[in-house]
Amino acid sequence: MTITSPNLGSSAAWTDARLLYALEEVVEKELNRHLKVAKDWMPHEYVPWSDGRNFPGLFEDGEAWDKEQSKVTEIGRIALVVNLLTEDNLPSYHHEIATLFGRDGAWGTWVHRWTAEEGRHGIVMRDYLLTSRAVDPDKLEQFRMAHMSEGFESDNRHSMLHSVAYVAFQELATRISHRNTGHQSGDPVCDRMLARIATDENLHMVFYRNLLKAAFELAPDLTMQAVRDVVVNFRMPGHGIPGFERAAAQMAIGEVYNLRIHHDDVLQPVLRFLKIMEIDGLGPEGRQAQEELGLFMGGLDAEAAKFDEKLAARKARMAARAAG
Repeated sequence: MTITSPNLGSSAAWTDARLLYALEEVVEKELNRHLKVAKDWMPHEYVPWSDGRNFPGLFEDGEAWDKEQSKVTEIGRIALVVNLLTEDNLPSYHHEIATLFGRDGAWGTWVHRWTAEEGRHGIVMRDYLLTSRAVDPDKLEQFRMAHMSEGFESDNRHSMLHSVAYVAFQELATRISHRNTGHQSGDPVCDRMLARIATDENLHMVFYRNLLKAAFELAPDLTMQAVRDVVVNFRMPGHGIPGFERAAAQMAIGEVYNLRIHHDDVLQPVLRFLKIMEIDGLGPEGRQAQEELGLFMGGLDAEAAKFDEKLAARKARMAARAAG
């Protein structure tokens, strides 16, 4: 597949403003497609309200939270808190993309629509967690205050192309994290709720993935460099959550999100769709970025294989202990 830039002769000629303008028609097309396939849903319909009861506070009959009240598994609780706290920073995410993409035209319409759809996720997750008593409500609120008080700044705020590349992968990573959390939660109600959220995240990924494909047709060298940078330096937006590293390690062992999942279920599907390694006609910087991306993916696969071996050995030890 050969990609050339029909509008501007060199990568240096592309600025964020020119790329935003050049991609406006693609954004409008993808927005219209998204609106046709996206289905409205009601967060309150996914919450087991009849399970709810008062917590201590203004209510004299309030019942304090206890771990035994939860139907959710330990790994489910950990992942649910990480996922919800990530969703909680929506105001900062909106600020970031509204600043980069603008508030006018098709770009602005998408920014506001995306924000409105994402808002449902935090609503339904918090209502579920509190109603089902899946997590300690006091600690959840303390974590929320600490996390949001820190704010959020995207690693890719310097570049519109880098930001589009990042969200193409990040939306899929979020989908996978929610879906696997549901599978590991031990509660069918939680699983259904997170499946609904994951459907939204997948549609968001498709929007950004298709936009990234269009960017390759306009500015292949710059886009290849952006994808290389994002993949090599990728980290989830919730990395600032208190205790995130420990929680991420537990989620890796619990097979909610780990190196193998990141490589196989997040990076590879997007890279395959874009046919990254088949793109030719690149300039020197684009070719270098393509080669470095290929080397990185090979190295990541090797690291994932080592993690797989350690995880299998751990499962074997646990099984032996259980049998003994």
